[in-house]
Amino acid sequence: MRPTRLKGIVAKPGYASFAALLILPVLGFLLWLVGSRYGWFNAYLLPPPVEVWTAAVDLWGKGLLAEHVEVSLMRVLVGFALSGSSALLLAALNYRFPLIRRMTFLPLEAIRVIPPLALVPLLILWFGIGEGSKLAVIILASFFPVYLSALTALQTVDPKLLQMAQTLNLNKLETIRFVLVPGASAGLSTGLRLGFGYAWRALVGAELIAASAGLGYLILDSEQLARTDRIFVGIVVIAITGMVLDAIFRSLLPADDRQRMLGGVF
Repeated sequence: MRPTRLKGIVAKPGYASFAALLILPVLGFLLWLVGSRYGWFNAYLLPPPVEVWTAAVDLWGKGLLAEHVEVSLMRVLVGFALSGSSALLLAALNYRFPLIRRMTFLPLEAIRVIPPLALVPLLILWFGIGEGSKLAVIILASFFPVYLSALTALQTVDPKLLQMAQTLNLNKLETIRFVLVPGASAGLSTGLRLGFGYAWRALVGAELIAASAGLGYLILDSEQLARTDRIFVGIVVIAITGMVLDAIFRSLLPADDRQRMLGGVF
């Protein structure tokens, strides 16, 4: 291959970006594989990759893995839909009515600084051990990233754009549609993405509340059975599913917001 042609291939950002993404995962997997092969790691604390794969195949063959993933997905989607919609609505109300913002400031701040898991005993008393308490943990974990990002985004919309809307005699709905939403779209999309990430991360804590299915339950049940291989299956599936959901979420956003979220990775 001619040097000029090779230089052109190397210069393409796609090749370098793709290679950079794979370097650390591949090196980490090779270290895990070689270390397990030569006994560098305790097989109970860090089972070999083949044992984790065997456990995953066994769980999938019995239909248990698909069941746990489905249950967890439904909990996260329902919980995030409730928290995201309520957070956006409250942010809009607090932006539009300063009095409401002042009235809700202290209660919201008090709830925000309390870890959701610290409220688990109270949530069980209020909602029982059914789906209500689990959804409450997910909602509490994901509400404030969406709310704070949305409120900040609305407050930082360029005032000149609002003045222009008044000059053009736009009504409130037109101002929201053509000025506020486009001007705050970056903060809104970031808040929704962060909120969904927090909802997914709170999943394990939510499913520790007397759950009988879900990826968090799979991990807890495997810990009680001393099945470290199944624990790793649950962790890996949580990571992969979370990244897939995040990619789907980004694909639904406008191209500019999607590129900004990637931060120049690609």
